[in-house]
Amino acid sequence: MQKKNKILQEIKRCVILFIGAIIYAAGLEIFLVPNNVIDGGVVGIAIMASHLTGLPLGVYLIVINIPFVYIGYKQLGKTFALSTIFAIGALAYWSNIFLPIPGVTQDLFLASVFGGIIIGIGVGLIVRYGGSLDGTEIVAILLDKRTSFSVGEVVLVINLFILSAAGLVFGWDRAMYSLVTYFVAAKVIDITIEGLDESKAAFIVSDHTEEISDALMARLGRGVTILQGRGGYTGEERSVIYVVVTRLEISKFKSLIADIDEDAFITFNDVHDVMGGSFKKKAIH
Repeated sequence: MQKKNKILQEIKRCVILFIGAIIYAAGLEIFLVPNNVIDGGVVGIAIMASHLTGLPLGVYLIVINIPFVYIGYKQLGKTFALSTIFAIGALAYWSNIFLPIPGVTQDLFLASVFGGIIIGIGVGLIVRYGGSLDGTEIVAILLDKRTSFSVGEVVLVINLFILSAAGLVFGWDRAMYSLVTYFVAAKVIDITIEGLDESKAAFIVSDHTEEISDALMARLGRGVTILQGRGGYTGEERSVIYVVVTRLEISKFKSLIADIDEDAFITFNDVHDVMGGSFKKKAIH
């Protein structure tokens, strides 16, 4: 029964990743690309490269993301890498499908706002279910561990450079509209995945404390802290697991816990700053 539920969860996740990629591709090809407005990150670079060379957007989406997917595999695990490959492949395919469709508006402000809303929904769904379309976010997570800057700050700086490059390629008015798209999309992603915080603090109450702790350390590469608590109703002594994970790991985290104890009680809290301790990634087996 547990194996069947896991298969159904994986099918559901793949379907939503696929839908997210379709939504994102529609926002790109129907609103942004026809008006030379770009999104940030790898997609923005791919749009500019496609414009300058004439090659299909999908080609650059795949080629540019290859090194980032490899880094994601090493740092965030196989599930994340496979989800990202699936989402990027679906995006590349559907961007070519939507390519012949003419843009629905030539008004740059409307294209920027509605394009940002649509791609924000697509990205939000993909990130919520354990994938990614933006390799710059993976780089930001790595830099976050080695510098004093947060993931959000690193992503913002990278995207400012990319949007500045858009000014040289498409003109500065397009670059400014691209900035509008970037901020609209960021807000919509925030709403779609219920919070864009870089990290989440999780408290886990379960009868399988040791198994879950070992799995979190071995399979997710996270250090854990065991807190001693007492049930308010029963008065029984209970162990509570405390662990901090990045938002890209939430999907794998939930799946890992469910594999061990489907009845585990889990709460998440937003964490804005993480310093010291054992938050740095350990080797994932």
